[in-house]
This record gives sequence, C-alpha cells and structure tokens, in this order.
Amino acid sequence: MTIPPNDILQEAIHYAQQGLPVFPCEVDSKAPLTRNGFKDASVNIEHIKCWWANHPTANIGMPTGATSHLIVMDIDPRHGGDHALQGLLDHYGPLPDTLTAITGGGGTHYYFRYPGHFVKCSMGKIGPGIDIKGDGGYVIIPPSGHESGSNYYWDGEFDLETVADIPEWLLSLIHADNTSIAPEAESTENSIPQGQRNNTLASLAGTMRRVGMSYDEILAAILKVNENRCQPPLAESEVCQISRSVCRYEPDTVAVAVAENHYDQMFSPEPGIADPGPIPETLLHVPGFVQKVMAYNLDNAIRPQPVLALAGAIQLQAVLAARKVCDARENRTNLYVIGVAGSGAGKEFARKINRRILNTAGLNHLDGHDELASDAGLVKAIENNPAILFQIDEFGRYLRTMGDPKRAPHLYNVITAFMKLFSCADSTYKGKAYADPKRNVEIHHPCVGLYATTVPDNLYQGITLESLKDGFYARLLLFETDHFPSRQQKAAAKVPQEVLDIAKWWDAFNPTGNLHDQFPEPVEIPTLPAARDIFDDLAARVDDELAKKNLYSSIWARVEEKACRLALIYACSANRECPVIDEAATQWACQLSEHITRKMIFIADQWVSDGYFDEKQKKVLRVIRDAGGRISQSYLGEKTRSLQKKERAEIIDNLEETGAIKKELVKNTTKTVTYYVLLQ
Repeated sequence: MTIPPNDILQEAIHYAQQGLPVFPCEVDSKAPLTRNGFKDASVNIEHIKCWWANHPTANIGMPTGATSHLIVMDIDPRHGGDHALQGLLDHYGPLPDTLTAITGGGGTHYYFRYPGHFVKCSMGKIGPGIDIKGDGGYVIIPPSGHESGSNYYWDGEFDLETVADIPEWLLSLIHADNTSIAPEAESTENSIPQGQRNNTLASLAGTMRRVGMSYDEILAAILKVNENRCQPPLAESEVCQISRSVCRYEPDTVAVAVAENHYDQMFSPEPGIADPGPIPETLLHVPGFVQKVMAYNLDNAIRPQPVLALAGAIQLQAVLAARKVCDARENRTNLYVIGVAGSGAGKEFARKINRRILNTAGLNHLDGHDELASDAGLVKAIENNPAILFQIDEFGRYLRTMGDPKRAPHLYNVITAFMKLFSCADSTYKGKAYADPKRNVEIHHPCVGLYATTVPDNLYQGITLESLKDGFYARLLLFETDHFPSRQQKAAAKVPQEVLDIAKWWDAFNPTGNLHDQFPEPVEIPTLPAARDIFDDLAARVDDELAKKNLYSSIWARVEEKACRLALIYACSANRECPVIDEAATQWACQLSEHITRKMIFIADQWVSDGYFDEKQKKVLRVIRDAGGRISQSYLGEKTRSLQKKERAEIIDNLEETGAIKKELVKNTTKTVTYYVLLQ
C-alpha cells in the first residue's frame, strides 16, 4: 500500500518530536538519501521538511545505538530467523514485552533500550536470519513502504515508554560472539585493511553486477564480506552506498568501470571537513556532583536537554572549585562554555538551575552579572570576586563584534578582556595602565567562568576570520544540540539538600586559610600515570593537526588545555574530599574536548567566509547539505530567494567549475528536472 507523501512527512516529524532522529531512505534499496547516511539523522523539523520536500515518497530511516538510545533485533523469516529465534527462546526463556514492528518483508523488529555502552552490529552471528542493529546501524521504521508493496507497521501502539531493557542473555551473546571472532578476524590472511576496504568491496560489487546481480543480492554479499574481512568493518550505510553506486551501471557497462578502476573516483575520501555529529551519549555522564545537578535539572525542566544540563553543571562545579584546586601543570577550572540550541528548546534552564543553587546555598558572590556593559564593569566584578561565573544569554551578539569593532566597541572590549582572563588563572591579571596608580587593577589568580547561551544562527554568523585568527573562538567549548524535546509538566521542586551540602562544602574549603581571597594557593590534584598516557595520546593527535598549518590551528592548539581543565572538574565532581585525575576523568575529558573541537571546526568551515561572494557560496552549499546533499533547482531557488537570479547562477556555475557540486538532469513523465548534488 502506498502511503501519501504528506503522511510520511508527518510521521517523520512525529518521531522527531519524540526525540528520535530520522533521515530519508530509498524505498526499494533502503539506502540513505542523505550525504552522510544515517550520520545526518536529525530531530530538526526544518531539516526533515527539506529532505522530504526533495524526496516526498522516501522511507523513514532511524539510526540505532547511542544516537537513538535503541537497539533493534531484526528477525528475517526468509533466512530462518523465526526458527533460530525460537531455539534461543527455548533455551533462554521468552523475550520481555517491548516495542515491536512488523517489516514490509514479513520480518519482525524487536526494540530494546540502549545499554549505555557500545553495541556492535552483526548479521547472522546470534543465529541464521537474526541481525543486531546497534552502533553504526539503522532500521526502516513504520509506515515506510517495501519493494513487495507491503508497509512496515507497529505491532500495537507506538510508545517509547514500552521499550524494554535488552535481555542480559542477548547482550552476553552479542559480546561473546564479537569476542569469539576477534582472533580469527585478526589472524586471517584474507583480511581487508583500512585504506583498501572501499575499493575492494566496490570491485567485488562490480564483478557481481557484471553478471547481472541485483542491488539486494550484491548488498547481502558485500555486507557479509565487510563484516567478516574488513578491519575494521565499514559502517553499514557506506556499504549500502557502494552497492547503490555500482548498480547505477548497467551489467554490460560496469566492466568498463572495473577495467578503468573508477572506484578510486567513486569512493576516494571526500574533501572538506566531516561533521562529527552530536555529543555522544556516553560523554553525558560525570559522576558525583555534576550528575546530581543534571538530574535535578532534567527532572524539573519543561524541555529536558541533557547536553545543556551537562554544560551548565560543569560550569557550576568549576566555579565552586575555582582558585581552590589545580593540576600538576597549573591548570585551573576556568572554562568558557556556550550552550547552543534553537528558540524555545529550553536553553535557558541550566542557567536558572545554577543561579537557583548558588542563591539557595548563600553563594551569590559566585554568580556574576548576566549583562556586561563594558570591560571596566567586567574587571570590577572580578576584582570584587576573583572566582566568578558569568551567565549570559544571546552570546552570538558578542561574537559578531569581533568582525566589526565599531559596531559595538563596548562588547568588543568585553571579549578582549575575556580572552586575556582565560590564561590568567594561574598568574596575575593586570588591567589597563592609568596615570593615577590608584586606578590600576591587579587581580591574583582570577578564575573566571562563562556559561553563555545562544541560538545557532546568531552564533554561526558571529564566527569570523578574525575570531579564528585571534584565538577567542578557540577558547570556547560549544555544547550544541538540535534536540527539541517534548514538554513535561512538573511542579518546581526545591534544590536537593545533598546538592546544597556539596556546594556549601566547597565554599568552606579554603586551602590557604584567611589569605585565600587575596593570595590563593590551590591544592594540587594528582594525575595517575595511566591518565598522563591518555593526555599524551591526545597531544600526539593535536600535533598531527597542527602540522597541517591551516586556518584551524589556533583551535587545535587549545584542545589539550581544555581537556586538562575538564579532567580537573571531573575529578572534583567524582570525589570532592579525595579527588584524583584518573583514567576515567582523562578519557572523558579528552574525548569531549576533541569531539567539540571537531564540531567547532566543522561549523567554522561551513560558515566562515572570505568576502561577500564566498559568504553567498557557503549559504548555497548549506542549503544543499541541509536538503540531504541533493536539491532540485526550483527548491534551491525557493530557499535562496534573497539572491538575485543572475547572482545565484554565477554562484552555481562557480561551484560546478570548482567541483563542489554537479548538475543532474532527471526525466519524468512530463518534463526534465534539474538537481544539484553536493560533491564535497
């Protein structure tokens, strides 16, 4: 049965509103229609509307694993999955009642909660016809269509509350099975190493296509080869892309592609900078105080935002420990954190929680002003309270002054002062020099934190070449989320006493006694040898990036410094009375700092322009990317109506000439439609 396009779109939007990221897929092949496959999955309604405007009959895909917090067991009766499952149930007992879907091919999808750690996808390892869709996988969800003419549908009502925990026996089988094949995979002489995987799979696919094999037949074969021989296996979406690309050739022409080795062109690494995606769910957990503040936040928020709850809680712990702890390299807890979310998505709640906790605990002196009129006002506030957290809304307008100081010189001076203060926490801040020595300001060990929020466009438009070159952007940590959670209505709860007790404990903790306010001597938190090794690994990766000597070197130069400060905050949160920077603290801090850095570089690459024409070019490229990497000429015109027709044509011609996009002509029953496809 064919589902009306508008119904498919509305269902996709409904899933996104439930917090499930989705993306469009082809009906017959199940292959993603977005540039980066399931990695492009989003809960952003505007992105979803763009995708389905370009592909109105597309199926709905959903990534599995940490991204959606769901694991799916796929039972295919055509390959004996029903019999294999029954054998497992006879041995281990029945499955728990859980959300279940019937596939268009007559199979069954059992949905389980993500266990909080990596779960590898597998095909047939648990049993014939039983696939596990975990991290790096995706599934088609109802009411999507199937090449058989049937549709996917839910076995009962769709309700995420009914999703059960994955059975321990099933999880054990998944891990045991993965473990059991590891030695064999490592020792086999036929393994396909990294760097040869795409070409080898494409060559195999081409050979099969030459004898007339279909997309499904080729895909099934190379998925098995990928799983058994590729070291490490490619993501399932990449394998689908290989099969789809090869099947564009007719059987009688694919031999030419094989002979001329077109695969190097089809699957060579793409230029440009990849989007690392959202902050992984595994990095949203910091034990101790941070976790308690996050729990209080998420339990009381109208729209719970875990990423922003983490950002706010990190900064609260940072200011409580400010000027009181350091690591062996004299790093302190001061960070500049920016929470990025759409309007009405709940970005302000973490600021309110921090303020509520500080005020209730009687620690108002740590809570800085939420508006800064001048750099003199900023410095005066810090002079009065050298350990302080400023919480500012709509921070994008501050950033925009970096490109045009005359536009708002007072804000420009505020940013300049923040830049200097970032590196003064272990030394002395000296303000402007005046003829009257009484006006000269010196602040010993100022530990200034910033938690600011902004909507995405205001932030992105404020990122300039100047802010990249002068290093202010590099000092930031962007906690970005496009999640728009459902509303929850709960009566406001008081701050938990345990949270207040910990906040007051930190206030009472004065390592240097009565002189702490003027001349603090922080306690050095020890770093374990294994943790130092993790920092060294990060430093080596940073050195590789710095060797490229490009526009983003200033951002990479701050990665390890920010990781050290994050690890210090983690240690204080986990055990305030006996903190230690251990492997867990360092692993979390390094992964988070590196992930955010890659995201910041991706954002800068998309938005920072060199002049007017480049700015408009990047706008056109963003529109095509947001549409899934392929957009019709008419829809592109609609989304860029601010451009004049001649101007748009010049931009498109230049993008084609430079290899950024290509033109596709698609004939239908009435006319030929022009599409533009992203190549970078």
